[in-house]
Amino acid sequence: MLSYRHAFHAGNHADVLKHFIEVQLLGYLAQKDKPFWYIDTHAGAGCYSLDSGYATQNAEYESGIARLWERDDMPAALAEYVALVKRINPDGELKLYPGSPLIALELLRKEDRMRLFELHPADSEILQQNFAKNIIGHGTQVLMQTADGFAALKALLPPPPRRALVLIDPPYEDKQDYQRVVAALREGLKRFASGVYAVWYPQLQRAESRQLPGQLKKLPVKSWLHVALSVQTQSEDGFGMYGSGMFILNPPWLSHGVLQKVMPYLAQILGQNGAGKFVLEFEENE
Repeated sequence: MLSYRHAFHAGNHADVLKHFIEVQLLGYLAQKDKPFWYIDTHAGAGCYSLDSGYATQNAEYESGIARLWERDDMPAALAEYVALVKRINPDGELKLYPGSPLIALELLRKEDRMRLFELHPADSEILQQNFAKNIIGHGTQVLMQTADGFAALKALLPPPPRRALVLIDPPYEDKQDYQRVVAALREGLKRFASGVYAVWYPQLQRAESRQLPGQLKKLPVKSWLHVALSVQTQSEDGFGMYGSGMFILNPPWLSHGVLQKVMPYLAQILGQNGAGKFVLEFEENE
């Protein structure tokens, strides 16, 4: 199914949650001198225009990144993410929003490596164009493929440095994506048990969405962290995304403390009509 285009949703509340956490995870991996890989199974187009094209149709960024743009009271970790977005908008106006690949490009060092997969041919072409333009201006070794990230992941694990962040965020338009996420993680952990895996998922009223966190909690890992942000009440007709979540396998030990500071703020600022709320769970196994 290739109808999904992330440009419609660029910079919305779900992107804020996902990319704020991505910045924290990459920052953690970069604290050590040893190189690491960043693997993105559903990379999208890489960067999105907010003042033209798809993003203007619903202007979802207005209830996401735009609500943080001028604030000066953000927790430090959240301010770090917003500052990164501002770096690719040097004139101070919110016109471009970076997807997860360009956020990673800003944070990777010259010795780190990036592997990007995008199945949609149009978005894959735009992704390669965006990297060719070198929008953020930081060179590193990047390989991009027009391919199914779920299928490609198996061949990459374990990466040579035995350190990596794997981001898995399919569109979930096909309900089989939920089971493909679980299967990919189960297989990935067999090959690379110590990797940091971050899964994004939409909060929907459909059963597959509600059941996914519970399925991920059963995977054989030493520790996991689950955070979800709801920004509005569930609709009476049962349709629509009312929030999103991130489930992290083998999270850095500092992540829980950072999220305890940031999530109440995000729920307050991004919540609509006072409906903002969050879930934060952490478990460490023996």
